[in-house]
Amino acid sequence: QVQLVESGGGLVQAGGSLRLSCAASGRTFSMYAMGWFRQAPGKEREFVTTISWSGGSTYYADAGKGRFTISRDNAKNTVYLQMNSLKPEDTAVYYCAARGPGLVGVATTEARYDYWGQGTQVTVSS
Repeated sequence: QVQLVESGGGLVQAGGSLRLSCAASGRTFSMYAMGWFRQAPGKEREFVTTISWSGGSTYYADAGKGRFTISRDNAKNTVYLQMNSLKPEDTAVYYCAARGPGLVGVATTEARYDYWGQGTQVTVSS
């Protein structure tokens, strides 16, 4: 069982930056691939990025390429999402999710993730 708690959301002006954190419980966190998804008002939840359990492999949706960076610190049971050059269209609730343990490969769909946090709101003003 893995419990996830996101933090770091808030209100930021367009062009600004935020770093989201997702703290995980459980001693096997290092064996889980992690992902970030987001859901804007009136839209379906969409994939943002994922990182392998080792941290050696990452994958980004087109919307975040070049602006977002996912990373993890397995010693701290935490995964991060650094978001730069934010745009109003990045406004959404951001969720972290865990997949595993021990699975490999890129997963971009919700159904492939086993555990979810409750989300943190990111609002980008124009």
